[in-house]
Amino acid sequence: MPSSVIAGIRYDAERKRLVVNFVTGRVFEYIDVPPDVARAFRSAFSKGTFFNTYIRDRYDHRELTREHS
Repeated sequence: MPSSVIAGIRYDAERKRLVVNFVTGRVFEYIDVPPDVARAFRSAFSKGTFFNTYIRDRYDHRELTREHS
């Protein structure tokens, strides 16, 4: 299901890094995200709700947006 908040999700299982692209154009990398959380995020009916409940404010992160502009 398309999300009104999340434009895309990438996960690097080897490094446990989750990259979230927001519809605003901002991109964040979340660190030490377990594979089961990334899998559940990808399959969640509401990506925004899942993100706010299980990812935001729970994992260290950094913004990548400026690195690619």
